[in-house]
Amino acid sequence: MDVRQIVLVMAGAALLLAAGSKSVWDGVYTEQQAKRGQPLYREHCEDCHGEELEGDAEAPPLSGGEFLINWDGQALGSLYLRIHRDMPLNKDAGRLSPSVSADLLAFILSVNHFPPGRTELPPRAEVLNEIRFESAKPDQKR
Repeated sequence: MDVRQIVLVMAGAALLLAAGSKSVWDGVYTEQQAKRGQPLYREHCEDCHGEELEGDAEAPPLSGGEFLINWDGQALGSLYLRIHRDMPLNKDAGRLSPSVSADLLAFILSVNHFPPGRTELPPRAEVLNEIRFESAKPDQKR
């Protein structure tokens, strides 16, 4: 195989990989899951991140431009693990169950206007690592 053929094979493989991957725009959580996440947010997150997920000097926002820019291009599993392992950020960090962490993540996605779907976010980082966090809709990217 010459260099040109290798490049073509690699480009084709990259296209297939990209076509098969999911993003947060593909309806990766359900409305019901986001509804379960709302009271959990009030209980576990609101004191630091604010009623409207706006954040403050101590805690980053969980909605809006800064939040979207911070997580753009990352695997959704990274955000899930941040919630699951590190929150709430005090002596109780890491006490949220996997399902509570997934429900909180669904609520955060809903507040940021990512569309719901028919399948709940699974409470498993290795599965969520297959979903990309993209701040802009794929058809709106430049």
